Amino acid sequence: ALVGLPQFATQPTGGPRYMPGSAEFNNALATVIQNPDLTKGAKFIDQSQLYHVDGNYNFKEIIQFAEIQLGGSFRSYKLDSQGTIFTDFDGPIRYDEYGIYTQVQKKFMDDRLKFTGSIRYDKSQNFEGQYSPRISFVYSAGERKNHNFRVSFQTGFRNATTQDQYIGLDLGPFALVGSAEDNLDRYVETMNVSAAGHALGAPATVTLSGRDAYNSNVYSVPSVQAFALSQNPADLEIVNVKLVKPEQVKAFEVGYKSVTNDGIAVDLNAYYNIYNDFMSTSRVIRPYYGAVGADLSDQNVLLGLQALSNGDRRVYQVYTNTTENVTSFGFGVGLSKKIYKDFEFGINYNHAQFDFDQAKDPSFIAGFNTPRHRVKASLGNQNLFKNFGFNLNARWSDEYLWQSSFADGMIPSVTVFDAQINYAVPSMKSVFKVSASNLFGNDYLQVIGAGRIGQQYLVSWIINP
Repeated sequence: ALVGLPQFATQPTGGPRYMPGSAEFNNALATVIQNPDLTKGAKFIDQSQLYHVDGNYNFKEIIQFAEIQLGGSFRSYKLDSQGTIFTDFDGPIRYDEYGIYTQVQKKFMDDRLKFTGSIRYDKSQNFEGQYSPRISFVYSAGERKNHNFRVSFQTGFRNATTQDQYIGLDLGPFALVGSAEDNLDRYVETMNVSAAGHALGAPATVTLSGRDAYNSNVYSVPSVQAFALSQNPADLEIVNVKLVKPEQVKAFEVGYKSVTNDGIAVDLNAYYNIYNDFMSTSRVIRPYYGAVGADLSDQNVLLGLQALSNGDRRVYQVYTNTTENVTSFGFGVGLSKKIYKDFEFGINYNHAQFDFDQAKDPSFIAGFNTPRHRVKASLGNQNLFKNFGFNLNARWSDEYLWQSSFADGMIPSVTVFDAQINYAVPSMKSVFKVSASNLFGNDYLQVIGAGRIGQQYLVSWIINP
């Protein structure tokens, strides 16, 4: 105990801390949550707005030979964080995007074969336009058309998010800098040079912008970490981060769905995705002075290496695309059946796998963030007694790697039980439900850096007039 300092508590591996609930703790908390400097405070302001409108028209009353639809959408973004998240120090950032599409659906072979084809065009203000054609076939076999086979080929794309494009956030150890062209000049910071660097002739401070992170030579973070241990310049990897562009995917999917003669509902599916320009984040380092290069006869390159050794460098997290091959694949199996009177049991398994050779792009952070194995089982009876029903679920997923700009780490394996009971009151045209999530379980994680998920309880009253 610290004599004379009753307002402090201590941790075994730390120094004095204010005791929660004390006046000193409350005052410090109030100061921290009002300070937008994330090296000292925790205040975010986000008054951003999104305006979206879409429309669709089905020509089935006009065109008879096939079902044809035409539609479109428009979306406008207004980013307003007052400089606490985005680089909107001098006012809100605005940009727009729109899309148009058409779809044709036609049945053949006594309505056993259904064809669906579509194409969509999307244009964002900050990216080139993207076409997304898709095609699928569903065939219903059997006398009762109860064996449904499906196959599809789809293309899609993913634009960078608002934060991927316009974030400008100093986290202390590194800075997040969005990849939009007009964001680079808005992110500007002044960094202090060490006394050792100043002795080498560097100024006391240097001014850096987003252009020091993109479209110029920098070192990858893993290679600088290796250099710090070996002091061998050959370990350094020089990269030139390009501005982010839309990610594209080609998706192949097959499936089967049926109800067998003995009442077993079967649902099988499998997919394989091929990504081009897979989009995520990477971490790179820029020396405050000197140059980035491999020519050790160049004095500026040697000066840059000295800057790394002196700790005179800036770490950036950038938003870009990998040039390496990225694929994902998976499958799912679902079975359900009434096992006794109105009791229905169901179980499904899903497998998801991501293939990316980290050794070929060590600084790239893929962020797949999906468990490889997931299982869900359920047991329910909607007519256990008159107007009374229930449902029980058990969910399990194995551990997996979580990667994000905020934190990385392993998400532990977890088993979660959920339950629901419902009671119908026909005279009131109502159904009352009581449900619980994570019943009997411990708090569990789904995101590294976020809070744990505990028990959740819900009471609802549904009226069907």
